[in-house]
Amino acid sequence: MADSVRDTVELARTPAELEVPATMGALGAIAAFVLRLAGRADLDKRAAYRIRLAVDELATNIVMHGYRGGDGRITVRGRSGPGRVQIALVDTAPAFDPVEGCLPPAPGVPPERRRIGGLGIHLALTSVDEFSYVRRDGRNISMLTVKAEGTDPCPPRP
Repeated sequence: MADSVRDTVELARTPAELEVPATMGALGAIAAFVLRLAGRADLDKRAAYRIRLAVDELATNIVMHGYRGGDGRITVRGRSGPGRVQIALVDTAPAFDPVEGCLPPAPGVPPERRRIGGLGIHLALTSVDEFSYVRRDGRNISMLTVKAEGTDPCPPRP
């Protein structure tokens, strides 16, 4: 096996992990972690932006609404391979399925008259190629995957 192929396979097998306090101040570290994984996967700028945006929206939601300013931790697990990044956000805040909290935009309703909340989740879920959520052992686990542009014939869905 050529060295570059061996390195790529090993990269995909080796998960990375970051654990941070559930604070707004930790969001920068999470974004940097996600962008490093995107770089390892050689994602183009648009795909890297999509995964960073989605993770940032969900992590912000965990901090603001999950823990509500209380003590908590967020574990970010990532795996990258050729043209693909997969991120898991894990927290012990009260159960919350982002798909159930997703509000599609309300066309025809002026922004000032729309209900507050939910649009960030909509933005996050429509920015990724794959999303899943599970509540296991008292933990919320949100899994997001973004592929390099042009590798997935299906548009993202919430």
